[in-house]
Amino acid sequence: MMRIDILTLFPEYVDAILSESIIGRARRAGKLDVRCHNIRDWSEDKHRRVDDTPYGGGRGMLMAAPPIYRAWKAVTEDRGDDSLHTVYLSPRGSVFCQNKAKEFAGFDRLVLICGHYEGVDERLIEEIVDEEISIGDFVLTGGELPACLVTDAVGRLCDGVLSLPECYENESFGDGLLEYPQYTRPPVWMGREVPEVLLSGHHANIEKWRHEEALRITKERRPDLLEPNGTEK
Repeated sequence: MMRIDILTLFPEYVDAILSESIIGRARRAGKLDVRCHNIRDWSEDKHRRVDDTPYGGGRGMLMAAPPIYRAWKAVTEDRGDDSLHTVYLSPRGSVFCQNKAKEFAGFDRLVLICGHYEGVDERLIEEIVDEEISIGDFVLTGGELPACLVTDAVGRLCDGVLSLPECYENESFGDGLLEYPQYTRPPVWMGREVPEVLLSGHHANIEKWRHEEALRITKERRPDLLEPNGTEK
């Protein structure tokens, strides 16, 4: 079973999000081990402070290295021979994608560090962080939401979290393409009909239609996925 440790200033917030839906059920069923840790618990300041003013001046506060490092040491000291990967959620990191989620799912242990304020002391990153990850070209107030998104994307790939492997084999990015359109009852709604091929029962024709539609939508919306390093040439 994979274990994901999230180091944050707001563990209740993160835990509440990850206690719902599929990830929440997987945690309760013992299919996924997600633990949220309050970095302030490792502060040695009587007011539990974890930030300070940055050297060189500038606006805002910076998270100090020592409390985060002590938290990281405490939650990883029992890792044994498990493969461990430590990630700092940062706007300057490489952009998270489905292939990265698959890569992360291959580790036994994942540690996600949530920054806040103006970020964290660079020396902390140099000492323990294996990779910096961004969820897009924008800035949030902290790393909590990105940590939840990464946990959701990685967790659903772990054994037993989804009911069947087919649940994620034929979805967007699964084969390098965006997902084809899907329909359910009623067969006609607001004058719009379900494509006839989907009602035919002819599985080969249905698969052909789905691939063609996935390719069409990808060309329209994400042509970058069809570049030479992508699935389609």
